[in-house]
Amino acid sequence: MEQQRENKEFVIRYLNALSGKTKTRELMEQYMTDEELLGHIAFFDTAFPKYEMFADEITAEGNRVVVRARMKGCHEGEFNGIMPTYKNVEFPFVVSYDIENGMIVHHWLIADSMALMEQLGVLKMA
Repeated sequence: MEQQRENKEFVIRYLNALSGKTKTRELMEQYMTDEELLGHIAFFDTAFPKYEMFADEITAEGNRVVVRARMKGCHEGEFNGIMPTYKNVEFPFVVSYDIENGMIVHHWLIADSMALMEQLGVLKMA
């Protein structure tokens, strides 16, 4: 139970440390060794500089912490071939982090990409 509480607190510190800031590799490596996650965050920070993350719910089980959250940012860089629209976007995501020795070692992420594409004007919802 103590480890779960510590893992949740670690994830909260991690989210607060990155949210609204430039996500440098040096900063990210203080919290993770997961190369895929490092790349994913850097990719999004290029398209949505200094994007913010807002945790709506955090649960922990064993060494896994699951976060239901929202990402907010302004589309200022190329994103999957979409040139900057300078639109503010907000979309939900759920991410699961595996924590070992105080570091994120693996993650699983799902995001509402349709909501993002609609806000960027790429997709029209009925």
